[in-house]
Amino acid sequence: MVFSEPTFLFFFLPLTMAFYFLMPGKIKNLFLLIVSLIFYAWGEGLFLLVILAMIALNYFFALWIDQAGQPRSRLLLTQIGVALNIVVLAYFKYAYFFASNITGDDALLAYTRSIHLPIGISFYTFQALSYLIDVYRREVAAQRDPIKMALFISLFPQLIAGPIVRYSEIEKELMDRKVTRSDFAVGMERFVIGLAKKILIADPLGLVADQIFAVPLDGLSTPLVWAGVICYTFQIFFDFSAYSDMAIGIGRMFGFKFPENFNFPYIATSVTEFWRRWHMTLSRWFRDYLYIPLGGNRCGRLRNYFNLFLVFLVCGFWHGSSWNFVLWGAYYGIFLVLERLGLLAFLARLPRFLAHAYLLLIVMVGWVPFRAETSEQTWAFLALMFAPGAGEAAALYPLERFINGYVLFTLLLAVIFSMPVGRWFARRFVQTDGGGLRHYGYSGFVATIFCLSVVAAGAASYSPFIYFRF
Repeated sequence: MVFSEPTFLFFFLPLTMAFYFLMPGKIKNLFLLIVSLIFYAWGEGLFLLVILAMIALNYFFALWIDQAGQPRSRLLLTQIGVALNIVVLAYFKYAYFFASNITGDDALLAYTRSIHLPIGISFYTFQALSYLIDVYRREVAAQRDPIKMALFISLFPQLIAGPIVRYSEIEKELMDRKVTRSDFAVGMERFVIGLAKKILIADPLGLVADQIFAVPLDGLSTPLVWAGVICYTFQIFFDFSAYSDMAIGIGRMFGFKFPENFNFPYIATSVTEFWRRWHMTLSRWFRDYLYIPLGGNRCGRLRNYFNLFLVFLVCGFWHGSSWNFVLWGAYYGIFLVLERLGLLAFLARLPRFLAHAYLLLIVMVGWVPFRAETSEQTWAFLALMFAPGAGEAAALYPLERFINGYVLFTLLLAVIFSMPVGRWFARRFVQTDGGGLRHYGYSGFVATIFCLSVVAAGAASYSPFIYFRF
């Protein structure tokens, strides 16, 4: 079920809210757990059994780790628990990749190709891994209530595409939480803003990007390729940050405060800064559970550079089971190492607009292998981006066929709202004391974009969330 579809907006979410606030406090967690499992089963059917098995696996392993007295026993149990989680993820997500690169057995290839990838498995697996490791480190105690543990893994707002929430961040809220009027209002506003970003900006640009990336390679031209890359650059940001906004907003309406996941990454002036602003919960996960355990920056320079490169290689592979994602991870790893070697200091001496242009160019080039379906398409796009030209059939696919006034207007909105304009607007014009013309004006603005989003959602036939497939 997608947050932006009418079924969720006008049936699932309102009914869930209504019944939740009528429930006695003692069974609110149980109700939310049942609703979350229904939400997941709505689109995944019997693959609900996979997440239930993962919940049971991590519930019992966390208890065993917590109760183990000997450090070696605790470490061994943690290693087994982590390995089992990774095996499950590898089976569903990477079986075909490994089979196609290791063997030519047709039967095995056919079998692994048919394996369904459960939605959100990458996200809830990482969430479970962080829980086991934190229990091992004695940073949290194992949750003995299976309902609370299951809710932590399966809470529907962030189940499908994050943010990746750590147990310690919502432990107190799983035990006891209260929803104030202010919390509910802030959550609703955040949800509406996310919905507008998704429906009014990400979807129109995504439709154009998909159309251009579907053009035959001999029909591509340099202007068309750049148009496709620019549209996708904004689509993926507004799509993914919109989901995070909606997840954070829904969580807030239920009394949960999820961590922020985006902080205007396209205003960064270096790749290092970009990754401090983009998908922050994933970057933080890799930092705390892979980069630092490998030695981080506490070891020699060469080892530090290797650690940094390896982390982003794994990050790329986490995103998808293809060589394009490995290339994408290696690409960012190389630039992060180069910035550590001195490029970052050089960028700091440049005028900000030049450093910003560098970052945007690096990011747009990086989105090509991330979005392209094949290596051949990746290299065709990159070649045309930097060596102006056109394929033999390029005349059949003129730029005007894809880019019109509406798309240009949407791109303008994307440029404006990829900067902290909304934050400035809220601070400048919204009164926080609950009264005054400014307050009502802002409330009217939120109501207006909600209505526009609902109308657009009802008319649209294209509204996928990109990160569902990861």
